[in-house]
Parts: sequence; C-alpha cells; structure tokens
Amino acid sequence: MTIPRPPAPWLIRPVKEQATTPPPFTGDWAPVDTRLDDVELLTVPAGQGPEDVVVGPEGHVYSGTEDGRVWRWQPDARAGARPDQIADTGGRPLGIEIDPRDGSLIVCDAYRGLLRITDDGTITDLAHRAADSRILFCNNAAVARDGVVYFTDSSNRFPVSHWRRDLLEHRPNGRVLAYDPASGRTDVVAEGFYFPNGVALTPDEDALLVCETVRHRLLRLSLPDGAVRDLGDLPAYPDNMSSVGDGTYWIALASPRVPIAERLLPHPHLRRIAAVLPTRLQPQPIPYVIMALVDGDGAVLRTLHGPAGRYVMATGVRQHGDTLWLGSLTERAIARTSLQ
Repeated sequence: MTIPRPPAPWLIRPVKEQATTPPPFTGDWAPVDTRLDDVELLTVPAGQGPEDVVVGPEGHVYSGTEDGRVWRWQPDARAGARPDQIADTGGRPLGIEIDPRDGSLIVCDAYRGLLRITDDGTITDLAHRAADSRILFCNNAAVARDGVVYFTDSSNRFPVSHWRRDLLEHRPNGRVLAYDPASGRTDVVAEGFYFPNGVALTPDEDALLVCETVRHRLLRLSLPDGAVRDLGDLPAYPDNMSSVGDGTYWIALASPRVPIAERLLPHPHLRRIAAVLPTRLQPQPIPYVIMALVDGDGAVLRTLHGPAGRYVMATGVRQHGDTLWLGSLTERAIARTSLQ
C-alpha cells in the first residue's frame, strides 16, 4: 500500500524579511574535531535517505527510508551487515523513537502521520489529524514516560516532497502536537513555528527543546502552558535532535547556513522565482555536517564536524553508550562514530 502524496502549492507566499549573515565557525563551533569525515557506514539494501536512527532496548538499530521501509540492524552489526525489513508504511518514515513502556517504535511518517510499529511489523495509525486539520508533515518526536508523544508538524502548506518551498517561503507554517495514548486525542501544544523539526523532552518532562530549521534557532517550549523561549541563533540549519538522558541533547545540523538563501530574505519576488526553478538551480545545502551537544539552556558543550562532505545531509543523531549514530536525508546508509 502506497499512501497518496499530497500536492504542494505551486506559488509560495513570502514576505520581506531582514537578511542575515551566517556567522563563522569559531569559539565553541570551531571545527577542531572532524571525526564526521571518518564514519563507519551501514548501508540500506534498497531505497535511500535513512533520515533518523534510534537504538532499541536490546541494542537493535532502526531507521526508515524514503520508499516507506523500516529497517533493523542487529546490535553487533558492522559495515556490510544486511538489516532486516520489519515494516513498510507506504509513506515516508522520518523521526523514529522508542516507546519506553513497551519498546515499540513510534514513527513520524511524513505522509501517513504518527504510527506505532511493533517488532512483528504490525503498524497502527495513531494520529493523522489535529485541531480539525490534517497533519501534513509529521517530522520528529519525543515520547514521555507515560507514553504521550510530542511531535512536530513542520508545515501546513508543503509536504516533505517540497520542503525547499517551505524554506523559501519562510513563514510560521508549523506546529508542535501531542498525542495521548490514554484518550487517543491529538492536541496542539503550540503553533506559529518556522519549520519546527527536531524535538526532545527535558528530564523532568516540563518542557520541550525544539529545533526551528528555517530560522536556525533552538527554542524551549514550556509544558503545559506553551510559553516559548529563544535559546539562541545557530550557525547551521538544525534538523532532528535527541536527548542523552542527563540533561544534554545532540542536535544534527544538516548544512551550514547558505549565504544566498539568507541574502534573498529581503526579496520576496526573487524567492517566488527561486521556488519554481528546477531543484538544481535553487539554493543548495552545503556538504558539511555538524553534530552539536548542548545543555538545556542551549549552551554548546561539544561539536563534531564533517567539512569534507563524506557523509552529507546528516539529519538524525542518537547517542548509545560511547557511540554516536547518524541518519541522513539523502545518503544510502546510516553512520556511526565513536565518542571516545
């Protein structure tokens, strides 16, 4: 079963914004540690774009590719190991999490919505609407101890197939949602975000950290009141994020900020033109990935860099012991590196 791909608006609705200048990689962001140019790759047998990665209770590693398939590697898998296909959602799996109550997978399918997948491959649809509107771009999630799933709906205008148009439109089209398994309800936690992407719970579960890709910001969203605090501007575009469990968080930054995209912000007409050009003529991500470890106030504790572009568009990150796992929107493999 293939889930229908929703159409995207042909024209974007940009407004004039102030241009920004991408900051240099200095200080805490200096590329001192470039180990991301020397990662171990575990390829997928078919498809591409294992966008996120998660490690289960028994050490199995999971990811999903753009053809809808969800894969599982054995705990001791090395480069060349073939993963098992455990499910096919028919959509596009993005963020993937573990439900702490039973070890099942919680999957953000960009086209199908929020899903649960058990080890036998059974797929249960959890949420595809919120506040009487369709979830158009289910992206990344965090699961609370009681099973409540907080997740991002990145755009109410553009599906994942046209994510570039949302970035060029540069408007607050996204929202953060919460699915409660006890009631089966999906509620809006807060809305008005510029492409909300990665999300992670604080240890006390009294707030969420949210990555806002379009405005390259890290935000703190209080629960349950929905108050938002800006934790700072980032020198690259943040994607998924994950909690380490000790009050620190890894953020995957898929590309440094693109100077031409930032300079186009004061020019809505030029952005309208760029949005309908062939993809190859639009502003392009830079083949340089960064993983940043931050605390709950957004302070940078550590950065890992990949300036040579040997593993690009790294969108997912997960720490398991002394290993850091990476996913990518475009590569044909997940990756790992030692943190020692």
